[in-house]
Amino acid sequence: MRFEKSFIPYGAYWSTPFCKWQGGLSGHNALVLAGEVARDALARRKIAAQDLDGLIVGMTVPQRHALYATPWLAAMMGADGITGPIVSQACATGARVLATAAAEIESAGRTLLTVTADRCSNGPHIYYPNPQGPGGTGDKEDWVLDSFGHDPWARNSMLQTAENVAAEAKITRQEQDDLTLVRARQYEDALASDAAFLRRYMVLPLEVKDAKGRVVATVKGDEGVFPTTAEGLAGLKPLLPSGTVTFGSQTHPADGNCGMVVCGREKARTLSQDPAIEVQVVSYGQGRTKKGFMALATAPAARAALESAGTSIRQIKVIKTHNPFAVNDVYFAREMDVKVEAFNNYGSSLIYGHPQGPTGTRLIIEMIEELALKGGGLGLFVGCAAGDTAAAVVVRVGK
Repeated sequence: MRFEKSFIPYGAYWSTPFCKWQGGLSGHNALVLAGEVARDALARRKIAAQDLDGLIVGMTVPQRHALYATPWLAAMMGADGITGPIVSQACATGARVLATAAAEIESAGRTLLTVTADRCSNGPHIYYPNPQGPGGTGDKEDWVLDSFGHDPWARNSMLQTAENVAAEAKITRQEQDDLTLVRARQYEDALASDAAFLRRYMVLPLEVKDAKGRVVATVKGDEGVFPTTAEGLAGLKPLLPSGTVTFGSQTHPADGNCGMVVCGREKARTLSQDPAIEVQVVSYGQGRTKKGFMALATAPAARAALESAGTSIRQIKVIKTHNPFAVNDVYFAREMDVKVEAFNNYGSSLIYGHPQGPTGTRLIIEMIEELALKGGGLGLFVGCAAGDTAAAVVVRVGK
């Protein structure tokens, strides 16, 4: 999917910190929090509700009143005259939301706000009535935990997909630990100089309020990032018998939200925090691999986005990946012939967590900021998703 008319105003995006499972954001409706954050973020960027023609919400974990997600969130942020769809594509939601907005702009030339928001903590426990069940009893599902643990088509857990890829591609435990150390050090660069890189786009500090508007907590950065050493990783046991993946070489579920404005070129210049920096959405691609081998899908998705963009991996200056397992990046580096140290500068979801919908959006934002620091160029985001799938986006930053 190629785009010609879709742009992101530089700086017209944001992310909250990502907070660990049952951490600082675990008690708050993800949509309410996203509405409050979006309202304040737009105001700080001097973007008025009247500047927006629509809203796209991406989420994967239902919250209370989720049926009303988009018009409700729009009203909470002071834009009660707009609406739009809810997009859900598992861990590919961030990329798909951006592609959905870009496709609409290509055809209609609108100015859209995209918001991705999820809370993995305290996910819903769902009861499905089944009059034909024994004694009329129904079926139940723990939305988050059961989704992690069982793909109804491949009949395996997401963790098992990582082990399947490790076995087939002969990715060793040591390679996974080594890559995890690299990713941890890259994230430390984002924390340098009082988190200077994160402060380029992140809402810091994040004040969390109760229903009466009282501040009940202040989140000062990503929660759940564990100190990582070679000795510590080596001491962890595999999560599956005879496996290679440990707690240290996989991501952790998290909570958070992101926002991003997508519009036409001229509008982007007027809404940009620096009109000299132009950010264009170039292409989107997706892929699917054989069942039970989720990480393998990243390569075909990346190639699809690169082909649509009319470019190659050698022309890409910045690569960001959603890497729920270290296996993902070891495989991607081999398959695409790039060094593991050459991508995911400043961090990735392997280290700072995975709230699902917002994960891709944050990584795309970080990709834009890194490209701006490097003077512009092409960036590639790619990440796997449930169902042995993946999605990728190519963005161009110019000065």
